[in-house]
Amino acid sequence: MSAQHARPRHPLVVVALATCLYGCAVAQPTATGPVSTAPAPSVSAASATPTPTQTPTPTPTPARTATLVMNGDLLWHNTVYWSAQSEAKRTGKGIDGFDFDPMFADLKPVISGADVAICQEEVPFAPKGGPYQGYPVFAAPPQIAAWIGSMGYDACTTDSNHSIDQGFTGLVRTATFLDQAGVKHVGTFTSPEERAKPVIVTTGAGVKVGIVGGTYSLNGLVLPKDKQWAVSFWDAPNLLAQAHAARQAGADIVVVQMHGGNEYQVKPTAEQEQLAKALTASPDVDLVFGEHVHVVQPITKVNGKWVVYGMGNLVAQQLETQPRTYEGITVRFTFTSAGSGFSVSKAEYIPTLITHGDPIRVYSVVSSLAAGKGPTARLQQARTAVATSVNLLGKADGLIEA
Repeated sequence: MSAQHARPRHPLVVVALATCLYGCAVAQPTATGPVSTAPAPSVSAASATPTPTQTPTPTPTPARTATLVMNGDLLWHNTVYWSAQSEAKRTGKGIDGFDFDPMFADLKPVISGADVAICQEEVPFAPKGGPYQGYPVFAAPPQIAAWIGSMGYDACTTDSNHSIDQGFTGLVRTATFLDQAGVKHVGTFTSPEERAKPVIVTTGAGVKVGIVGGTYSLNGLVLPKDKQWAVSFWDAPNLLAQAHAARQAGADIVVVQMHGGNEYQVKPTAEQEQLAKALTASPDVDLVFGEHVHVVQPITKVNGKWVVYGMGNLVAQQLETQPRTYEGITVRFTFTSAGSGFSVSKAEYIPTLITHGDPIRVYSVVSSLAAGKGPTARLQQARTAVATSVNLLGKADGLIEA
């Protein structure tokens, strides 16, 4: 034993030991307990010093990642869903007479392969069976909601200038169809309680992604006086309050969508730039992405955070005199954390091209060119035009075309 644990022997023990020296075979217990016959260990200076406690080496926290994918407007002109109806007749597949899969086949691996995929559902849904309406006051087939879920989207921003094309009833109907498809809706709300609850998508690895959105306008339509909470607008205090609520609710990553800008204009407006600056200045916001203008706008960094000002259309059939509306981008951001918050470790954009007419196809430009698939000259033109738009503002070091 060490010196610090040695105790003085009791006098009775000394007597017992002396007796044993003269022939005692077994030591007898005393009032203090049994006595060992083993020789006492010698005490050295080394053994008198306690062995220091070894502090275990902490196990490094493994890095966690989450890949987010967002793309441009799903703008359901009547010719788009007519094409899907024609496709269903040709293939005998689809959902209740609409087959959108061939239209978006190039993009499905990108969408389904993301940890979190976010679409922009630009317009409300009609009741089952219609009537369906196209531009300027939309009511799209509700079968689209089920298709959105089948593509692998986790959430859709539903705040837009068309959010109440079918009134509050249409807003609720759109939310309900998306909910039934397992897709969260962002930026429109069916009740004050729903608005107060942040939208958070949790990845398979447990990363929590908060999504916030707001629109600039409702095209002159007016919400009922008792339902002013039903649509989120893009003023900074509102969006920042929602981002903070998402962070407080446990979101590891918070992304904010802003729906606005001048249609068909590649350069962001001063209002877009001011809003992006205000949003990215907040520690509650990790990334900002934009919709609405129907053409590709720049990707850049503001306050050290990525901002995607506009992703164009993912699908639409606008005037052919506006060829840029047939171009878009899908963006993919990989967030990584080593235990002290998440930041973007990889930023990518995927140029896309929509064809005109029936059948409509949405091509992934780079992979289609590599495979010799699709209208080669137009794909090359789109690739160049998109790259010019994306890099218009600079400050996009590390951005990868995919």
